Amino acid sequence: MIAVPDNKIWMFDTTLRDGEQALRASLTKKQKLQLAQAISYLGVDIMELGFPASSPGDFDAVAEIARTVKGPIMCALARAVPADVRACGEALSGAEKSRIHTFIASSPLHLQYKLRKTLEQATEQAVNCIELARQYTDDVEFSCEDAGRTPIEDLCYMVEHAIAAGATTINIPDTVGYTVPDEFAGIISALKQRVPNIEQARLSVHCHNDLGLAVANSMAAVAAGARQVEATVNGIGERAGNCSLEEIAMIIKTREEHLGWHTAIQHKEIFRTSRLVSQVCNMPVQQNKAIVGANAFAHSSGIHQDGVLKAQNTYEIMTPESIGVRANELNLTSRSGKHVIKHRLAEMGYREGDYHLQEVYTDFLALADQKGQVFDYDLEALVFAQSLQERDDPYQLIALSTTTDAHGLASATVALQCDGATYERTATGYGPVEAAFAAIASMTNTPINMVSYNLGAKGSGANALGQVDITAAYDKQQFHGVGLATDIVRASVMAYIHVLNMIARAQHVHSLKQHLHADNRATSEVNV
Repeated sequence: MIAVPDNKIWMFDTTLRDGEQALRASLTKKQKLQLAQAISYLGVDIMELGFPASSPGDFDAVAEIARTVKGPIMCALARAVPADVRACGEALSGAEKSRIHTFIASSPLHLQYKLRKTLEQATEQAVNCIELARQYTDDVEFSCEDAGRTPIEDLCYMVEHAIAAGATTINIPDTVGYTVPDEFAGIISALKQRVPNIEQARLSVHCHNDLGLAVANSMAAVAAGARQVEATVNGIGERAGNCSLEEIAMIIKTREEHLGWHTAIQHKEIFRTSRLVSQVCNMPVQQNKAIVGANAFAHSSGIHQDGVLKAQNTYEIMTPESIGVRANELNLTSRSGKHVIKHRLAEMGYREGDYHLQEVYTDFLALADQKGQVFDYDLEALVFAQSLQERDDPYQLIALSTTTDAHGLASATVALQCDGATYERTATGYGPVEAAFAAIASMTNTPINMVSYNLGAKGSGANALGQVDITAAYDKQQFHGVGLATDIVRASVMAYIHVLNMIARAQHVHSLKQHLHADNRATSEVNV
């Protein structure tokens, strides 16, 4: 029996698992750890860290986060396959609180064409894996994949057996975003009425946004009795995305008197977490997105502006400050001391463990000398840029110079440091960015194919920081690089170097894996 106040809605964040599946290039372990720490500050109850059986890299990231991040229940995903469940159990072994989340399809479509199993066979497979998961943890979640298109009698059958096997949370996914709110609420109501042991588990929902109804379906399910909502920051996820965590959280907070529910979300962390997820995942937030979009609190109508000036709640049902948007910015200059920077970063929501103060301050002084005034968005960009770097990155930019003639033909000279040695090359191209990339390519002998190149700005005005995001393909993999600088060419070069360092790290991991496999083969031969 789940003993918990019935008006508490448990928030299950799956940004690091389902959200990451939307990205062109996988996040690094460092990026995942950075996001996990921020999401833990957000106050989610459960955090799904990844899919440990999918790759050694994902296993390592899940294990590292489970060991180091405190607060939420640490969860990992497993197919209803024993090897997957064991991988989750091992990866989560260092967590203070852990949950294994296993799933199998329940709809006739998936059973017939994907699994080629009967409902009874799939249920037996699920039961076996739930029982195995209970050997690692008392907290086991089970999902009926494509529940939204599963006949209710079949769904009740699988759910009843899953609970009997030891599942403590039953998750009902609308896997392809097919249902509408009253229909989805009806599924939850039917489960509560027809499954005899349903009160022994917490009902959860996981809604996709293919028809734009993920939040509405989740709210309807909660009204029908679900008490856990699975969501992602900014609603990122496969295809059209997932239920937006910040939207659910602010609906429940803003309409708490009417709804009678509450969450443990720390609402003033919403804006910073949203910005961080957007930056790290290279997924801009649409300007008119509810809660966290740039226009969420903007008023252009003269009537609206006049009303807000007279009484803010005339046209604002919540305040920017309630989600952590700062009302005033402090303009900083090169005369601002290190303690001022530390204080401002703290006001912006950063903890000391989120950055290295001396390195940020050194970069701040260089930027202040270039721009004169440094704003909050500049500081945020400096902290983000620092997070992209590893202390043992093999490639470092030493110098860059470019010239362009009247016909657009450019020449670029680039000096790189690689593993302690300095190299310099000059190349030409149609534009300084192409020339600089050609110079780097001639030094590194790493043939990469550019998949995408995106240019943005941090802040506004002529002296805003430029941000370049590139995705490049190498050896059948895609790598994402980011560069920040006041000069677009330099930002582009930094993004290119970031990709090279990501490739170098991937090659290092691959060589370690090959060495490990060789050791395992040798051990097997000895044992035989």
